[in-house]
Amino acid sequence: MGNRQHIEHQTNRKNETQRAPGAAFACAAAAACCLHLGIVSASEPAATYPSKPVRLIVAQGTGSSVDTLGRILAARLTDEWSKQVIVDNRGGAGGTIGAEIASRAAPDGYTLLVSSTAMQVVSPQVYKNLTYHPTRDFAQLTLTALTQNVLVVNPNMPFHSVKELIAYAKANPGKLNMANAGSGFQSHLAGVLFTHMAGIDLHHIPYKGGTSVTNVAAGESHLTIVPGPSVMGQIRAGRVRPIGVGGEKRSPLLPDVPTIAESGVPGFVSTGWTGMMAPKGISKPLFDKIYSSLIKVMNNPTTREMFERQGAEPMTSTPEEMLRFINAEYGRFSQAIKLAGLTIQ
Repeated sequence: MGNRQHIEHQTNRKNETQRAPGAAFACAAAAACCLHLGIVSASEPAATYPSKPVRLIVAQGTGSSVDTLGRILAARLTDEWSKQVIVDNRGGAGGTIGAEIASRAAPDGYTLLVSSTAMQVVSPQVYKNLTYHPTRDFAQLTLTALTQNVLVVNPNMPFHSVKELIAYAKANPGKLNMANAGSGFQSHLAGVLFTHMAGIDLHHIPYKGGTSVTNVAAGESHLTIVPGPSVMGQIRAGRVRPIGVGGEKRSPLLPDVPTIAESGVPGFVSTGWTGMMAPKGISKPLFDKIYSSLIKVMNNPTTREMFERQGAEPMTSTPEEMLRFINAEYGRFSQAIKLAGLTIQ
């Protein structure tokens, strides 16, 4: 299945833990795994969960790609549970504000967190005094989406491909503005990595509040590279023109748009992701019920269609696969962070 291929690719690159003989060892290993994933055993019944509204923390502002996908999940879980799942936007500081709030919440299943590249991978490398650990203070549930970054340009620009863009930029050094959503965000890191690998000189312009796409559409900036869910509406409306995607393969959502790697920047990969987490210490019965509900909802064709319509590739994973994936992403983003000159704050 398409939603498993990416995870299987990541998982196959890791050495699997050898299964040791003996029932006692197996039980101890299972218990250690649960503790590592932030799950504890408890007698709390899960049969009546949820009996009240559930808060879903989104650590980015309204209209961001993480917010868009989070709101879809909130609506689908509301239908599944017949209890309201309320989105609580807590943006700022690279997602650390929302993540901190979630890490301190009671592990009773009534606070969940939409996790993403920013809070789990980027911010831990640029914020020195985080009050939470990006993995140990949460119980990983499942990955929910892979998002390819899309390179888009204002329709009035004279280039229609990545190769033409690079040629134009080299002939006109410093004359093109590349918008981003702010220092340390995916669009910033993707843009810095692109200009470095393409060997071109662009002005990187931050726009707070995630308005980089609308500024490109308005002609205030010339191009940007942002997560698919942030730009699909503008692409469909013809307000911006896509010329490249950041995945290793073409996006099934934009099959006619070549990858940046195949368009003159070999080796370029720039993708993001979203997932779901709960505060550390949630009981195993509650964890299992929430996990089962998430897998059911994510595998529903309606949910998948809604994600794809927003420019995201739906996916699922086991908690263990999600943890390994986050650790691998941590290393992948290190180069872009260093190139961007982001320093420990």
